[in-house]
Amino acid sequence: MQRTISAMVGKGSVNHNSRKFHAKNTDPNRTENNIEYCNEPIREVYHKLFDEALKQYNEKQTRADRVIPDYYEKIRSSKQEKPFHELILQIGDKDNMNATTEDGARAKEILDEYYRGFQARNPNLYVFSAHLHMDEATPHLHIDFVPFTTGSTRGLGTRVSLKKALAVQGFEGGTRGDTEWNQWVQSEKEQLAATMVRHGIDWQHKGTHEKHLSVLDYEKQQRAKEIEEMKSQTQEMKLTLEGFQNAVSVAEEKLKDLQEDSVDLAKQIEEYNQPGWMLPQPQRFMSAKAFRDQIIGLFNKMRATMLKALSKCYEYAREYTLAKRDLDKAYYTVLYQQDTIKEQEEQIEQMAPDAKRYRILRKFLGPNSTDELLRQAQQKETQNQRSRSRGRYEER
Repeated sequence: MQRTISAMVGKGSVNHNSRKFHAKNTDPNRTENNIEYCNEPIREVYHKLFDEALKQYNEKQTRADRVIPDYYEKIRSSKQEKPFHELILQIGDKDNMNATTEDGARAKEILDEYYRGFQARNPNLYVFSAHLHMDEATPHLHIDFVPFTTGSTRGLGTRVSLKKALAVQGFEGGTRGDTEWNQWVQSEKEQLAATMVRHGIDWQHKGTHEKHLSVLDYEKQQRAKEIEEMKSQTQEMKLTLEGFQNAVSVAEEKLKDLQEDSVDLAKQIEEYNQPGWMLPQPQRFMSAKAFRDQIIGLFNKMRATMLKALSKCYEYAREYTLAKRDLDKAYYTVLYQQDTIKEQEEQIEQMAPDAKRYRILRKFLGPNSTDELLRQAQQKETQNQRSRSRGRYEER
């Protein structure tokens, strides 16, 4: 027996997954067959994972506008990260693994066994909500998780990051179609396939199923994939840009501190010009004790103060040089990243209308006519290319 494996990105509707309400495609009479593995409130999860790191981060801040009062709200309103992600896994379809059949019951056993090892395999993906649904057409599994990384030197020591969480687990992004997410999903599908084999079912690969679609459908899917990949790359660049912008802010703050310290040092130098810091005129007859207390004591005090001042000046000059270097480097990197992001967004904007024109054309002409026109156009283009090639050969 062979069955396909479907892995989809879910919308993350926890209330729907836990059946606080029923959609039209669910059968409430079969809801008792569902399995709820966990269902923690998302805010409590954030307190559990990030409160200690948030406290440490806030204690280091010298400016009120850098303090983060609520980390969950910060991530929820962020354009770089999502509060959590959802993976949906399914074996077969409603025709060959229907939830009301024996095959559906076998699918439930397989998904249940697969899920039992999910958290151990993915220590940097905190699962807070997981449900196996048997009250829809086909058994499927919803896994909601918060991706996090530890030991970060930027921002919170423990923070939300899908890219970093998957990288820690060994999934490094490669080509445009080989992102960390794609690698990780493929790995999880292989884990599910291994579980299926133990239950007598082989994985039916349908990597070439696009051939069964119309040519136009296939082109549409490829264009949609390219757009999503470019959006993903743009998102990663924005994360990098945010890091450099933070570096700029840190450098500016350090320079500001150095300027304030320089003002304090200038005040101290001014104070040293006051009479109390002047050597007194030697008296005609001065005892050794008086000389030691008045002259040598004052000299030693002045010497210690000047050494301290010189040391501070050297320290400030060194810190200023390092801060200025970091600021200049971050500034030019930010400019480069901004230009790159702008180019990516423009490319996405240019590609998006193709999908819209496709829908309009398909709706107006109908799927069969559209596919036939495209087939004829491709055939004609192929003939033209052959003619041009033949002409160039004859010219030789």
